[in-house]
Amino acid sequence: MALVDLLTQHYKWLVTLVVLLLFPLLVRLQLKIFNKTIRGRVDPHRKQRAQLLLKVLLAFVLLCILLVFWGIELRGLLVVGSSLFAMLGVAMFAGWSLLSNLTSFLLMFVQNDCRVGNWVKVIDGANFIEGRIIEMGLMNVVLEHLEGHRVLYPNNLFVTRPVMVLNKPPQKTKLTRRILAPKNKP
Repeated sequence: MALVDLLTQHYKWLVTLVVLLLFPLLVRLQLKIFNKTIRGRVDPHRKQRAQLLLKVLLAFVLLCILLVFWGIELRGLLVVGSSLFAMLGVAMFAGWSLLSNLTSFLLMFVQNDCRVGNWVKVIDGANFIEGRIIEMGLMNVVLEHLEGHRVLYPNNLFVTRPVMVLNKPPQKTKLTRRILAPKNKP
């Protein structure tokens, strides 16, 4: 009887303890499902970032459940959620925002057409840049040009500009020296 009284008085702490003990098991289950889903189709760096994102999302969901269980009103969570939604809206559509680079990274991860090692040509109006993708970070994509130069291209521009994924490396163009002078007529 005393155990039942103790459990009814401290059930919130017991549920919190159970959720904390279940978190590592849920993370392992989530990662197992994730690994079966992708089956080696993603380079290791992007896989690691996605796993971190999934862990954070799982922790956030469990934290929200615990907060509701402890008596925090849902209205407060809805205000926070709507504020985050508005912030993501600004991040998606405001090219000047640093958040647009982060959300563009998430879009590039989901899209999965451009991978590390691919040769790409990014077209920006009449100009273009071509190179091999050597890193896809949270803020920018690092391209290595044929001459070995590294170009940091912002993620939001990489998502909004046309990108050609090349089948093979582009050929190095030879510079021809032209002398502007009148032609000699024989």
